[in-house]
Amino acid sequence: MIRFNNVSFAYEGSEELAVRNINLHIDKGEFVGIIGPSGAGKSTLVSLINGVIPHFHRGDYYGEVLVCGKDTLESTCGEISRHVGSVFQDPEAQMVTTVVEDEIAFGLENFNVPAGEIEKRITESLKMVGIEHLRHRGTAALSGGQKQRVTIAAAIALRPEILVLDEPTSELDPQGSRQVFQTLKRLNQEYGMTILIVEQKVMLLSEFCSRLMVMEKGQIILDGPVRQVLEHHDKLLELGINCPRVVTLTKLLKDASLYDGDIPVDVDEAEQVVRKILEGAYDQHTAFDLSLR
Repeated sequence: MIRFNNVSFAYEGSEELAVRNINLHIDKGEFVGIIGPSGAGKSTLVSLINGVIPHFHRGDYYGEVLVCGKDTLESTCGEISRHVGSVFQDPEAQMVTTVVEDEIAFGLENFNVPAGEIEKRITESLKMVGIEHLRHRGTAALSGGQKQRVTIAAAIALRPEILVLDEPTSELDPQGSRQVFQTLKRLNQEYGMTILIVEQKVMLLSEFCSRLMVMEKGQIILDGPVRQVLEHHDKLLELGINCPRVVTLTKLLKDASLYDGDIPVDVDEAEQVVRKILEGAYDQHTAFDLSLR
């Protein structure tokens, strides 16, 4: 679905490369999380996928980005948007209408979706992100978190093959953030949608994503299955990335030689790890007690 061949980019007026020598491929149906410190090149990476670079942000561009087999440099943004849906960091930057319902309908009408289907998709997408009650609300009266949900609803209503999101839950509370991730997981599983998400909430990425990429200074320094990447606990901390507490706990247990299994990615898995250790300690204590008798 997505391929980068030796891609580097420097923004106009800057001598420093925002991304450098990126080579990667992302297959259909993958759910990829992207993390890294500020300035690592995460937003630039997704902007290269949806065509914002090089069609809106100018600069020195090297290499090749292929989306669904087409070179983004030779495709228009309209052509790319047929395949890629985008949710930007600032929701107001992509809102174009004054009413929530119209915001969802705008892209559908531009893509010539039949009127009956438009109505269905508006209802479904609003329900998916939990904002049915905002359907007739003016966009100017919405909170930052509500605007984020509207832009997500507008993007998923288009049913793109690929959905890229740049910190879409930055203004949402924990419950709202989880609901967004649950929606993305459903889109990934039920519709086969390929999803890339830049996010600071590593716990949610760990629980919902299948693949994790870590960026530093414009390069991808770690890339692989979530558990494999989380094994690099010390490197993540060095980069200022807050590891999930279950990962920190497991690292301490491993350092104490109490556990040598896989890294848990959620609280339920961590509970099983702790239970296993405690049961083992109980069994050893019982055996020792019986030997004394």
